[in-house]
Amino acid sequence: IVEMFGCVIFDLPVTPRGEALDLDGYKLVFEDEFDADKLNLDVWQHRGEGSRRCGFNADSQVKLKNGTCVLTGEYLKNGKFGEGWYTGMISLKEHYCRGYYEIRCKCNKDKGFWSAFWIQSISSPYDHYISNGGINGAELDIFEAMSADAKTKSARNSVTQTIHCNGWDDDIENIDSRCLGDFKVGKDIYDEYNTYGLMWTEDEYIFYINGVESARSSFGKGVSTTPEEVIVSLEIPSSGLEDFDTDYTTSMIVDYVRIYQLESAR
Repeated sequence: IVEMFGCVIFDLPVTPRGEALDLDGYKLVFEDEFDADKLNLDVWQHRGEGSRRCGFNADSQVKLKNGTCVLTGEYLKNGKFGEGWYTGMISLKEHYCRGYYEIRCKCNKDKGFWSAFWIQSISSPYDHYISNGGINGAELDIFEAMSADAKTKSARNSVTQTIHCNGWDDDIENIDSRCLGDFKVGKDIYDEYNTYGLMWTEDEYIFYINGVESARSSFGKGVSTTPEEVIVSLEIPSSGLEDFDTDYTTSMIVDYVRIYQLESAR
């Protein structure tokens, strides 16, 4: 009761209290534990290289170290696209429709940049006419760790889960976006590994944190019916880095990415 009061009055995160993840009937169809010396470019690609918000995406910011994939945000004087702030973003070349998607990672602990695992349709999910309320494509933010800048201790170690569909500026039916909530992870998200998952079914999206349901929704006109792109990113902000020391660095560390689908659907 106290936690729900804080959520309503002070917009504080809540603890996931849903059902436990059940993968009965599901088969592992993709897994990368990043045990190689370098990123497997047969299955991954460096996404959106070039200018992004107040900096750049570049392949130099994604490295495999000690069985993990490390995405680093930092200032480079001699970067691939010139001097400035850099970060990394990767996505799977194969696109998937429905199933269970999971990442195990440590989020970047510092301010400015933020860690994310998300799915996006290859056509624009932000165009009202293309998306058709999410049926023809949506953006599913399985998690974004936006809490490193939090002014209150209670808001740290939390993540946000969101569904986007239709346009940013043409919210004809009031179904542009829905934040499903800010959720406490229960463990240190910056120095400990945690899992964040999404079960995408024919009827709804079910979000998980460490194997416990945090939210479910069929927001929009319905669930996406199109294969979508699976993305891991250390996001760079639109502004604010101009006051940062150029020696500042921050990293997201990924232990694995896994995708499961119903055996009957394969």
